Amino acid sequence: MNAKSTREHLLDVGVELMHQNGYNATGLTDLLKAADVPKGSFYHHFGSKEDFAAVALERYGMREREHAAAILNDATVPPLKRLRRYFSDLARIYGQKGAIPGCIMGRFSLEIAEVSPLLRKQISATFDHWQHTIAMVIQQAVAEGELPAGTDAESLAGFLLNSWEGALLRSQAEKSDAPLEVFLRYGLDALAQKPKPKTHRKRH
Repeated sequence: MNAKSTREHLLDVGVELMHQNGYNATGLTDLLKAADVPKGSFYHHFGSKEDFAAVALERYGMREREHAAAILNDATVPPLKRLRRYFSDLARIYGQKGAIPGCIMGRFSLEIAEVSPLLRKQISATFDHWQHTIAMVIQQAVAEGELPAGTDAESLAGFLLNSWEGALLRSQAEKSDAPLEVFLRYGLDALAQKPKPKTHRKRH
């Protein structure tokens, strides 16, 4: 295994382990054993477990950005339908029937962001980019008349993202996809419903 492939292999294995077990429960020994890589090779590429986790989070974020772009940039589909499709796909991948339920960003936010400025910065940057990606689709929905002209795209995107993370966290706690289904129904389906025009009764 050459130098580049060793680093990439470590990151691939590390993302999966940390996604499944979290930061604290993923020891360096566990990582090296799963990747079948000697300790010296690890420290050749990374200064510490924290440094490794920061790069692993960046890797995870890049992968998720590619996934989002594949769905959210499809201009042949109306914007709000794209959003619904995107979050439905996330529910399929990270829900209870997914290969590894839950979100690595949520796990890291809860257990390590407070004590690690390096990882907190990486987590925050990933969430910011994610929110902005969703906001751009919301702006398109406004431009196409799917949402009111005065809609604050960034605030709405932040609300959807925060609601999604909360629903995913509760889904993990309850070992049920019900919270994700509620999010999709009231967060996305309700958003796409246009209000019915008010009817004025004639006074006699």
